[in-house]
Amino acid sequence: MKITHTESTFTMSGGKWSGIYPIEELPSQIAFYRKMRADFPKSKTAYDGTIDSLEALARELGVQIEAEPMAEVTA
Repeated sequence: MKITHTESTFTMSGGKWSGIYPIEELPSQIAFYRKMRADFPKSKTAYDGTIDSLEALARELGVQIEAEPMAEVTA
């Protein structure tokens, strides 16, 4: 996943697709990919790189995002 940005948008480019989003949608995209990772555990680490890249962009741009909920621990 390649992520680039301008002043007002960010672009996510995968192997066969790309999408351009307003910077304001960065938190919702992070939440979406976190939810995908949680909902589809068989995907293992498939979403980790995308999440890491989006979170790094949010830090770089000073965009506030929700903290990722801690995984529930069962004994």
